[in-house]
Amino acid sequence: MPIRFVSVSMMSQQTWTFWTQQDSVVSVGYELKDKDLSKLHRAASTGDVTKIKQLIKKQDVNQLDKENRTPLHLACANGHIDAVKLLLESKSKLNLCDNDNRSPLLKAIQCQQESCAKILLEHNADPNLVDVNGNAALHLAALIPVIPLAVQLLDHGADINGSNKEGCTPLSLAVTQNNEEMVEFLLKEGATVNSCDKNGRWELSISK
Repeated sequence: MPIRFVSVSMMSQQTWTFWTQQDSVVSVGYELKDKDLSKLHRAASTGDVTKIKQLIKKQDVNQLDKENRTPLHLACANGHIDAVKLLLESKSKLNLCDNDNRSPLLKAIQCQQESCAKILLEHNADPNLVDVNGNAALHLAALIPVIPLAVQLLDHGADINGSNKEGCTPLSLAVTQNNEEMVEFLLKEGATVNSCDKNGRWELSISK
């Protein structure tokens, strides 16, 4: 199915700022300051499974730091799959959100930690929670883009046509990034084709 991308030439400063934020939303880890972290947060951030096992006997596995991050957030952001598994086995809550309203699943995807995202989904993490920009997990997967991850998200009930605060769907984000393979995948999976987002920033035409 040939796909033609049509760009929109006129863009406001507000719009440009938004798209810059979207481009930077992927591969952004946490800025960590050791003095601000509990021992359990530090162990999770480094993937120290032995230390985690010791600490969870006495400490709350769902404790929050100053940024409302749990140890699970930090383990996911840094791709420490064994630490993630241990924290989940120890009853870590899957859907607590940090100050950017990102759950561990959203943070794992943002940091391109696919293995961590997969195990979170297997433990029934909610794929439709949204961050401060209104982006759900599938929006971030469309930006990366990682089709196997998008497949897993859809298999676990992700909303293929959900809109973020700018009215952008996963499909429209894939279009703006010229990710033709992701666009074709989302269309095949039933994504709705709209001519533009709420500010008229993109257009997709499909010729059969």
